Amino acid sequence: MTTITTEAATTPRWDDVQHALTGGGDGASCQCVWPVLTNKDWNASTKEQRTELLREEIDAGPPPGIVAYVDGEAAGWIRIGPRTSQARLPRTRIIAAATAEPFDDGTVWAVTCFVVRREHRGKGLNRTLLDAAIDYARRSGARLIEGYPIDTGAVKVSTNDLFHGALSTFLAAGFEVKTEMKPGRPLVALDLAG
Repeated sequence: MTTITTEAATTPRWDDVQHALTGGGDGASCQCVWPVLTNKDWNASTKEQRTELLREEIDAGPPPGIVAYVDGEAAGWIRIGPRTSQARLPRTRIIAAATAEPFDDGTVWAVTCFVVRREHRGKGLNRTLLDAAIDYARRSGARLIEGYPIDTGAVKVSTNDLFHGALSTFLAAGFEVKTEMKPGRPLVALDLAG
């Protein structure tokens, strides 16, 4: 029987974060700092600088994500946190045009990245990660969580593009589609205040 657990990404879990991010896809080079950098800063950064930025973010706290473990091995990652700490979101036209929430509201959080190591895909880790992220956001005072997933039933996507998450995962966790940003890319939200 496989045991799946989750933990907040804190400094003592740095090696686990790195293991989760380096099992396939763009996680190793991105270091999940794409959501927190503007395009200009992203384009000017190296993988080493992005790694250091993530380390600094985790060291400073609060945890910017959750790590999933399969039988004790770090197997997946999700970025969750206030939109105010994710600089790319208000600068992304389709998100800025679609959201009804003000970007300076720290109680509005966003899920912006999923990574699952290749050998652990197909085990439901994205749903486990999303459920843990919802619990974390609720305990941290979030009022609402947004997501920007891909509707895999409407558009064909590469595995690397699934870092946004699949619409089906968000719907299964109770999110509602608020609007379609572009074909196959809805904005979803979960109201935690209700």
